[in-house]
Amino acid sequence: MHKRYLSVAAALGLAAAALGTSSVASASDSPRAAAGTASVSTPASIAKYAGSGEEAAANKAFFEAVVKAVAEKRAANPGAQAVTVTYNPSGAPRFQQQIAASTSIWNAAVTNVKLRAGTTGASFSYREGNDSRGSYASTDGHGRGYIFLDYRQNQQYNSTRVTTHETGHVLGLPDNYRGPCSELMSGGGPGPSCTNAQPDARERARVNQLWANGLAKAMKQVQK
Repeated sequence: MHKRYLSVAAALGLAAAALGTSSVASASDSPRAAAGTASVSTPASIAKYAGSGEEAAANKAFFEAVVKAVAEKRAANPGAQAVTVTYNPSGAPRFQQQIAASTSIWNAAVTNVKLRAGTTGASFSYREGNDSRGSYASTDGHGRGYIFLDYRQNQQYNSTRVTTHETGHVLGLPDNYRGPCSELMSGGGPGPSCTNAQPDARERARVNQLWANGLAKAMKQVQK
């Protein structure tokens, strides 16, 4: 979450994400980040908080990968009533409370997609450690990805807000660092004093739209 917590882009795109904090990590970065061997974040790096074209593209890719994976599962089980995205939280033991809170927040806020913890068939996972880029999301482009939660960033900013923000990227929302504290995807823009972890009305509506229209479009592509 540098000041940027990486973001997962909107529309049908799944990309790397950070609560307005860092830059997106590529698939090749995952072993390093997962092992927590990347350089530790510093006040200066965390304070950067500025999105980039690379980061936005990564977020979009992440969202698209997740949507495609979900569409394939639904095509195999057309009787399913709800669109469910499964995640594996086991790689971030220090953040179990925040991950559970983020799931509850999003499941209560939107109706067209639900998050569920599970170790089988997960579309993304959570990891933790030290990284100079802060928190972010990354994907391999094939329906698998992870949200990385940086220790230092989560100490400086409200950890539930960081986690919920990053998860918002997986659901298709981009960063907007210039937004107010009431906007979840403004990430670290409003500063460390902002503790709001709830998406606003526009963000909720956008996620519902993406998972209604976006999933339908992805389903058609899968069924071709």
